[in-house]
Amino acid sequence: QVQVVESGGGLVQPGGSLRLSCAASGSIVSVNTMGWFPQAPGKERDLVATITRGNMTNYVDSVKDRFAVSRDIAKNTVYLQMNSLKPEDTAVYYCNADVLTYIRGAYVSRNYWGQGTQVTVSS
Repeated sequence: QVQVVESGGGLVQPGGSLRLSCAASGSIVSVNTMGWFPQAPGKERDLVATITRGNMTNYVDSVKDRFAVSRDIAKNTVYLQMNSLKPEDTAVYYCNADVLTYIRGAYVSRNYWGQGTQVTVSS
């Protein structure tokens, strides 16, 4: 079994900063691409940032100058540093991990989601 757990959300004023963390654990051979997907009320879950195992990053245009994604390969952990936060960044932020596991004699690649962490930007 694999677990993906996010942390670091909270309430912050506009212009403030937060750092989210997401750790994958369990029966893991390796973790490939990891990413962050916020979902605001009444909207679909959208990508904001991803990072590959080789540290190649990808961002949605609206956060390129404000957010930074990084990872610790050894800890199977991804981070999202969010600066200059805006009210429109308010959402539940979900972490996604592409995980390689070894199950019953076979390597299996699966996608796992965390439970989400709430980020609220408000004065």
